[in-house]
Amino acid sequence: MTSTASSTDTRQDQATEQRPPSWQLRLRRFGYAPRTATDVRDRLVPPYTRPSPRLWAALGVPKSLADVLVRWSGWLGPLLVTLVAGLMRFWNLGSPKAVIFDETYYAKDAWALIHRGFEVNWPKAANDQILQNGDAVTLPSDAAYVVHPPVGKYVIGIGEWLFGFTPFGWRFMTAVLGTLSVLLLCRIGRRLFRSTFLGCLAGALMAVDGLHFVMSRTALLDLVLMFFVLAAFGCLVVDRDRARARLAAALPVGPDGIARPDAGIAESLRHGWRPWRLAAGVCLGLAFATKWNGLYVLAAFALMAVWWDVAGRRVAGAERPYVAVLRRDLGWAFLSTVPVAVATYVLSWLGWILSPDDGSGGYFRNWAVTDGKGGSFTWLPDWLRSMWHYEHEVYQFHVGLSSPHTYQSNPWSWIVLGRPVSYFYEDPPAGKDGCPTDAGEKCAREVLALGTPVLWWAACFAILYVLWRWFFRRDWRAGAIACGVVAGYLPWFMYQERTIFFFYAVVFVPFLCLAVAMMIGAILGPPASSERRRVVGAAASGVLVLLIAWNFIYFWPIYTGQAIPIDSWRARMWLDTWV
Repeated sequence: MTSTASSTDTRQDQATEQRPPSWQLRLRRFGYAPRTATDVRDRLVPPYTRPSPRLWAALGVPKSLADVLVRWSGWLGPLLVTLVAGLMRFWNLGSPKAVIFDETYYAKDAWALIHRGFEVNWPKAANDQILQNGDAVTLPSDAAYVVHPPVGKYVIGIGEWLFGFTPFGWRFMTAVLGTLSVLLLCRIGRRLFRSTFLGCLAGALMAVDGLHFVMSRTALLDLVLMFFVLAAFGCLVVDRDRARARLAAALPVGPDGIARPDAGIAESLRHGWRPWRLAAGVCLGLAFATKWNGLYVLAAFALMAVWWDVAGRRVAGAERPYVAVLRRDLGWAFLSTVPVAVATYVLSWLGWILSPDDGSGGYFRNWAVTDGKGGSFTWLPDWLRSMWHYEHEVYQFHVGLSSPHTYQSNPWSWIVLGRPVSYFYEDPPAGKDGCPTDAGEKCAREVLALGTPVLWWAACFAILYVLWRWFFRRDWRAGAIACGVVAGYLPWFMYQERTIFFFYAVVFVPFLCLAVAMMIGAILGPPASSERRRVVGAAASGVLVLLIAWNFIYFWPIYTGQAIPIDSWRARMWLDTWV
């Protein structure tokens, strides 16, 4: 009797130890699924998915050719998507031949920066003179007060330096960065999802997003900011993979060939040189030096990267991963991002810093030797004190900006496309400026910064799916996507009384596309699903993707400023707030 009771108690104790924690049991009703035990190396560095052999057999592709296609698909697929995106963005890039919306600021500031090193005040009739004379226009010499850092304008200026002071010249570099951002997103999505198909799908979705498309064809700063934010995110994802690969390689392997967690290695291993994290710091500095809201992205991404280090050491077996990261990673993580970003920001002002401080240089460049004499910080270089004063004045401008504008919008409306921005509008009569002779009353030519509606409305559901997957499935990919959306979107809710615009949302468009791609991957179903489940999932996903592509084609005329009959234009104004 005693022996039996003893063995029963032992089995109960084992069952208690193996039973998942109570919080996991409660969350299962919402879809939480704890990880199953596998080789820890596969958890640290998951393998890439490969197409099923049945697919190649159904297509009649020999195995040798299939292996070559799989080997090169990681680059061929993204490059093909990028080629299509580039052709669309560079098509008729110089049209409209006009200075549209805020190009009136940034195109001229860029021209001044590459010729003088600082922005200047232009006469009121400058736009007409520029369109008529181009490079021959007289460049003023009086410094101008501007409220955005210089990197984005330097980028725009590269195109003007290459192709002249023309609409094509000042839009060239945004088109280049818009195209390259599609390539980046394909590669980032591939690494994130371990799937070439889903990576290319994310890039293709961004290629046909109307807001990204219009911003790629307009000389504004926000597309430049988006590019550097996306590049920083990609650098951090690569750094994460490489750091976890070092952990995986250092873990002990048993006689069965399976690597097992090891607390000693997980807590003591030093990652050493991490160039991709330094590259991320430079990219975040360039983002901050394009527009100040890059600071929020810097803070969010830095925290995300540290969290990834904690998670990696925990998976590798660390019993106190936070302490291990504090000792081994946190200091270098900080030095690789914050000081590097700040140094990059300061260097971006080099043209202003090197300008004279006798009143003929950049705006406020002479402040330290005039109004700024005396005080407690005279031991600092004059250029640094003048720059600090300039930054303070710009901050006061930004927080107090409340001038009403026809196309301003509240961030609550952005995600549902409540109030897009019209960059250009003309109503030519029939038979003129591209308007068909049989158009009837008149035509409309508009460049409307509007996201592809079906894509954005699908993204509303995709964001909910990503949040669910991050919270209940502990999926780091969903957390990373959510971090990108939060960093680019939520800060604007602190400035709802400010004059802000929908096109600021282009910064988090890549993460919306990643979210939709992730949701479509879930609709397709896991590889182990039944044939019926995969067919239904593929059909539903295909319908959604085709609807998004059709929607982009339908709105193409009002993305590119083509003349269409006024009734056709009205048919595309789906909401009253779009007019």
